[in-house]
Amino acid sequence: MSISASQVKELRELTGAGMMDCKKALEETNGDMEKAIVLLRERGLSKAAKKAGRIAAEGLVDAYIHNGRIGVLIEVNCETDFVAKNNEFKQFVKDMAMQVAAANPKYIAKEDVSEAELEQEKEILRQQAINEGKPEHIVEKIVEGRLEKYYEEVCLLEQPFIKDPDVKVKELLNELIAKIGENIKIRRFVRFEVGEGLEKKEENFAEEVAKQMGMK
Repeated sequence: MSISASQVKELRELTGAGMMDCKKALEETNGDMEKAIVLLRERGLSKAAKKAGRIAAEGLVDAYIHNGRIGVLIEVNCETDFVAKNNEFKQFVKDMAMQVAAANPKYIAKEDVSEAELEQEKEILRQQAINEGKPEHIVEKIVEGRLEKYYEEVCLLEQPFIKDPDVKVKELLNELIAKIGENIKIRRFVRFEVGEGLEKKEENFAEEVAKQMGMK
């Protein structure tokens, strides 16, 4: 049975398991979502969802400075000091600091976007669709679709991971939670850029950071 990308995405969101694990589970259960969820739980791959409510008060604060022009401070929490010293956890924190430097998110999650800003963005997207001559009865669907792109731009968890654009940050986080066995939360970050708010030459910092990492 052919498994669609949307099925894999849905199972990922329900369980927090990795993309390939979700795909394999769906293939083995002939696309049955409930059976796939049970299968992932049996294999211990859907731990992220179970741990999401647990208190994470330990962790790390890390910094990333890019050529003296962009600086990021980020706090990522876990449940124990033991995990805070784990090399994979440390690498995740470093990667997230670099992610913020390169992709410049405004928020951590969709839920952090204010209702006022969300409504303003929806209205802009509605007007765009109308100006493009889209039929009125599909305007709202178009808005919802384009809203996902907006979330990718402004929400850290929704962004493609700079080291692997096929994986979203939230998926990377869920995979780490499942692997380490503790709740992990990106709590806060702050990003500074030289000359921010002043008129200056437009530069592609995401591409520059990627080049520095040897990805291009």
